[in-house]
This record gives sequence, C-alpha cells and structure tokens, in this order.
Amino acid sequence: MSGLPRELVRDFVREGNFKSIKDIENALKDIFKDTIQEVLEAEIEEELGYSKYDLANKSTTNSRNGKYKKTVKSSAGNLDLLVPRDREGAYQPKIVEKHQRDISNLEDSILSLYGKGMSTRDISSHVRDIYGVSVSAESVSRITDKLIPLIQEWQNRPLDPVYPFIFLDAVHYSVK
Repeated sequence: MSGLPRELVRDFVREGNFKSIKDIENALKDIFKDTIQEVLEAEIEEELGYSKYDLANKSTTNSRNGKYKKTVKSSAGNLDLLVPRDREGAYQPKIVEKHQRDISNLEDSILSLYGKGMSTRDISSHVRDIYGVSVSAESVSRITDKLIPLIQEWQNRPLDPVYPFIFLDAVHYSVK
C-alpha cells in the first residue's frame, strides 16, 4: 500500500488546511480512522458474501443490522468508529475485535518501559507525554503484573549443563 497521493497532499496545502504540525496529525488521524472504517466494512461484506445494496447476489439469510458506535484508543488518539453488525450475530470483527478498546501498542510500550526499569509513576507520566492518554499508575501496575509471571518462569527455568559460545576478539586500526 503506498502513502498518501501527492496530489491530495498538495491540495491540502493549497487550501491552507495545514497551518501547523497539529493539523497534519489531525489529518493523519482522520485518514487512519477512515482506513479502519473501510476495513470493517470490507470484513462484513466478506462475512455476508455480498456488498451493501447488492441484494441480487445475496445468498444467505443473514443481513446487515446497522452499526454501533465504539471509541477506541490508538496511537493517533481516540477514534470514534461505527462498527457494522449483522442480524444473526455471526460477524466478529477482526481488525478491532469485540470488547477491544485499545488498538495502539500502548500495552507493549508500557511493558517495554517497565522492563527497562522505569517506575509505574514514571511510565504513567511518559505515556501521557507521548501518547496524550492518561494511564494511572495502578493501571500500569495491572499491566505489568501480567509480565511478572513470565519473568519468574524465565528465572526458574532449568539450565542446560553446558552452553557453547564463541568469543571473538578483534583489533581495529584506522588507516588513512
């Protein structure tokens, strides 16, 4: 998939829509939201086997049943999505799963920061500064509590009696 078409960006600049970095971020957020929305529409079309208003090719008793509003957190900020649904309840969104409220890599970032030794309060402050999302220190603790059993499992794993390794040494001379 290629980036934004050059003409679209130039039109935005000509119309004066980009006056600051924040304007560009908002435009990218809208594009991100529209992309997710289109993927959701494509998913339900795939599930039902026919496109919207194409009743001639409909080969199922299942049909669309409106949409529901869902707000998710992303790396671009909060996104308000309209998730389509079907009459029989067979459609399970894949790109934004049911009950999923966070589509950013926020949890992975929190675990990474915790692994590097940051305190929960520092992580909370860092996430607020970077992502613009308030995460309490308690929430950070709940997320990092998922990591502790994995760390303990790794620390208590059985060790092999012998570990082969290669030691390399080199001398580097700069020749000019």
